Amino acid sequence: MKQNYLFVEYPKCGTCQKAKKWLDDNSFSYEKRDIKEQNPTAEELKIWWQKSQLPLRKFFNTSGLVYKSLGLKNKLPTMTEVEQLALLATNGMLVKRPILIGEEQVVVGFKEADWNKLK
Repeated sequence: MKQNYLFVEYPKCGTCQKAKKWLDDNSFSYEKRDIKEQNPTAEELKIWWQKSQLPLRKFFNTSGLVYKSLGLKNKLPTMTEVEQLALLATNGMLVKRPILIGEEQVVVGFKEADWNKLK
């Protein structure tokens, strides 16, 4: 049985649209979640981060306006993981997207080569 994924996206994001097309083209079963309407909680982010085995900074949307306006490039290195997770949970626009969450893995951002490994 194919697993059902959670696809966390910002619908106006071009990269998210490409990722959604990839999911559809590859017959993935998924539930959509708009990151702006339903921001991930710190608890969810912690679980996803641990499953992803990525550095926590990879969950930040470093090219976003909110990230830049808060000056996070200089602040993040001095923040604890708990503080970073709490900050991410305050605004969906701080979170890198799309995020594809499966039972065993979490993929952040859309790089087709990485997503092809999910097949």
